Formats: sequence, C-alpha cells, structure tokens
Amino acid sequence: MSDSAALSAILSDSRRSLRHALVSTLAGMTVILAACLYAGLFDPARYRGALSTILTLAGDATPPDFSRWSKWGKPLAETLAMSIAGTVLGGLAALPLGAVAARTVAPAWAGEPVRLLLNGMRSIPGLIWGVVFVAAVGFGPLPGIFALACHSTGMLGKFYSEIFEHVDRAPGDALRSHGVSPLGVFRFSVWPQVLPRLMDVTIYRWEHNVRAATTLGVVGAGGLGLEIVTAFHLFEYQEAAALIIVLLVLVTAINALSAQIRRRYIGRL
Repeated sequence: MSDSAALSAILSDSRRSLRHALVSTLAGMTVILAACLYAGLFDPARYRGALSTILTLAGDATPPDFSRWSKWGKPLAETLAMSIAGTVLGGLAALPLGAVAARTVAPAWAGEPVRLLLNGMRSIPGLIWGVVFVAAVGFGPLPGIFALACHSTGMLGKFYSEIFEHVDRAPGDALRSHGVSPLGVFRFSVWPQVLPRLMDVTIYRWEHNVRAATTLGVVGAGGLGLEIVTAFHLFEYQEAAALIIVLLVLVTAINALSAQIRRRYIGRL
C-alpha cells in the first residue's frame, strides 16, 4: 500500500470515528433533554411559590430544638449498627460472588447466573428491601441490616468483579512458570493487587450505608430516620432540623474517619 493510500485510509477512519462520536453525543443530549422536558424541569409553573414554601419551612424549623437530645442515643446507635453490620454482611457475600462473576476468573456458565443475581439485588431499591424484611422479621434495626446487606451485595459484587477482571496477570504467570500452586498465585499475585481497591470501595459503601440507614426509617427500620420522619409527621420542624444536624455531623465524622483509614492503612498495602 502506498503512503497516499495509507494516509487516505487513516483520514477515512478518523472521519468515521468523528461522525460516530458526533452522532453519539447528539443522541445522548437528545435523551437528556427529553428526560428534562418530561419531568417538567423547564416548566415555570412548577416553580411558582417554591421559594416561599422553602423559606416558610426554614423559618418553622428555626431555631433547631435539641431539648430531646438525651433520647437520641439509641437511634444514633441503631443507625451506626445498621450501616456497619449491613456493609460487613454485604461485603462478605459480595466477595465470593464478585470473584465468580469476574469474566477472567470463572467460566461463562458459572459467571452469567451470578452476574444476573447481582444485577437483581442492586436493581431493587433499599427501601423495597426494607419493606420486605420489616414484613419478615418485624420493626427495628434488624430489617435495616438485611436491607442494606442485600443492596450492598449487589453493588459491591459488581465492583469486586470489575476489580478482579482488571488484575495484572503477568506476575501470576511468572509465579506459575516457577511451579507455584494456584493458591500461592492468588496469595502473592492476585490478593495484593485487589486488596487495597476492595477495601476502598467497601469503605465508600459504608459511607453510603450511613445515609441509606437513615432513609430506611421511613419503613420502620429504626434509627435516626424514624425519628426524623416522626418529627415531620408531628409538625415538629425544629426537632426535625436538630436531628438533621445530628445526621450531618455523623456523616461528616464518618467521612473523616474513612479518610483517615485510607491514608493510614490502605496506602500502605
């Protein structure tokens, strides 16, 4: 092939790629615009009185009422317990499932059903899981733990499988060439690569579960969420504002703690 023909082929491929990128971009923008229009994002009538209503609620919630602070220790402990136990159970279940779901680890006949299971578990919202387990085991933090664990299994399983799929296989191949057993390859090649990332995404999931545990109070799973919902139902907006502030402090503390864990431990792995 002559230089001019090669250059022509390169320019043709470049133009084709540019056309595909332009079409994809336009299609994406059209979908986004259609979604915004369908939801009424650009409808001025939807915003009439919105600001005044928000300001009225803010005024009714000011100043925050912390007079019942001594009663909030148990709901606070329930929220923390749900987030920690739900994350641990979800991570323990997601680790083997994520390994099997990884296309580079397990054969397709084994991985495809597991991927379908993980898709189903994370497709069901946490509130729906909460309703199911409240009906199964009653009110309180226990159904919240199971709800967070099920949704976390689906999400963490997806992340874990992608982490296993992106493992560098060269070190393992080198160990195998020297007669190292599969268990040894996993111990000295795969595990050191995946452990920091597994811990990182698990900690992020814990941060999410602290907030998710609060929303489960809507369906009777206890915790600060139940206290906030009850305060709103009783029109105790000042107490609700105080509880929201407590929640913000809790989430901020969890974020600071997780950042410390990442710096002190994960960075050393």
